[in-house]
Amino acid sequence: MTTSKRRYHITTFGCQMNKADSERMAGILEDMGFEFCEDPNNAEVILYNTCTIRDNAEQKVYSYLGRQAKRKHEQPDLTLVVAGCVAQQEGEALLRRVPELDLVMGPQHANRLKDLLESVFAGNQVVATEAVHIMEDITQARRDSTVTAWVNVIYGCNERCTYCVVPNVRGVEQSRTPEAVRAEMEELGRQGYKEITLLGQNIDAYGRDLPGVTPEGRHLHTFTDLLYYVHDVSGVERIRFATSHPRYFTERLIKACAELPKVCEHFHIPFQSGDNQLLKAMARGYTHEKYRRIIDTIRRYMPDASISADAIVGFPGETEEQFENTLKLVDDIGFDQLNTAAYSPRPGTPAALWENQLSEEVKSDRLQRLNHLVNVKAAERSQRYMGRIEEVLVEDQNLKDKTQVMGRTRGNRLTFFTGDINQLKGQLVKVKINEVRAFSLTGEPIELRQALPV
Repeated sequence: MTTSKRRYHITTFGCQMNKADSERMAGILEDMGFEFCEDPNNAEVILYNTCTIRDNAEQKVYSYLGRQAKRKHEQPDLTLVVAGCVAQQEGEALLRRVPELDLVMGPQHANRLKDLLESVFAGNQVVATEAVHIMEDITQARRDSTVTAWVNVIYGCNERCTYCVVPNVRGVEQSRTPEAVRAEMEELGRQGYKEITLLGQNIDAYGRDLPGVTPEGRHLHTFTDLLYYVHDVSGVERIRFATSHPRYFTERLIKACAELPKVCEHFHIPFQSGDNQLLKAMARGYTHEKYRRIIDTIRRYMPDASISADAIVGFPGETEEQFENTLKLVDDIGFDQLNTAAYSPRPGTPAALWENQLSEEVKSDRLQRLNHLVNVKAAERSQRYMGRIEEVLVEDQNLKDKTQVMGRTRGNRLTFFTGDINQLKGQLVKVKINEVRAFSLTGEPIELRQALPV
């Protein structure tokens, strides 16, 4: 009898938080003796880590699940797991819809995967969606990259944006201690990771739930304090963070980013709409004027900083004039990158119940118009790189041209140049940019030649 290892497959939908959760769950499965398998049809444990932000992501999960549920009728030993936000939102309703499922688990339970699976292997069908206090995970995540890594600093979200399911599915804000964050970063530095992205659904809220305030009444632990605390971790060359909320974004944080050499000059701050009435209906807690002031302050400290954001079009009740306020904001600011989406009603959110929903035609027309402007502005922003020398962290081979490698500038622009991935992976290379596109660059590496002896 062969004793080949049992295999697992994970498919991840959605945001960076989900990718980070998937890496942690992969680490747990490998500790349990499973090995990763690219093809889900050859795996004994299949895990879908799901996202419920948009409807199409949810529909995709159900279509994938349907295929594997059929397979389970021929292979009863197959274990099917749905994790993440759809699992949290649907809970037992998922089992009614797909009775072949073995385990339904919300995002807060990622670190408990081993215990939950052991219960499944003992013959139980398990639903784990109750609120839990986050536990520090001692498992080493199986990370998809050997160069860049995610580190969660805060889980959950206390905001109540009227379009968003995240607070319902990811629970209340829970910050990790600065010591735990630093310890994970030090371990990654030892393993050779060069770039770390600190993650939180609302990262500027970091520390509000940790004990302690200064005599002036300021929280002892803020995200800015955390940046100063982890900045000198050995081996880590670059630090990024996401996602920021304009309501909590401070000049003190901008100043820290300008002062700390490892923190990249790249800010991801969603604005969602350029219209104050819509921002109020979304319960975002700021005005477009405040958002513009934040960007002005960033550019005062760091004129070259890259700014990316998220925007929603077609929110219930959005008029043509209000949509044009969003276009105006995008035109005025000139984002390096903008993630855009047409509003899609999510179950359990206030906006989903409002009667002033817009037609799909209007939403799709506005999305197209916004995307066109985004491309124009990004192409304009890219022009500043022409002829410049940029530091690029090499992450991978260019799959479309194997003679090239690819990586990102400090401002997060994808950059391609000729080189051998075996020699350059994980290296910081100076690249002279000679071709610019809206969202990527091409250049030539600059050889650092030794001075010849006289």
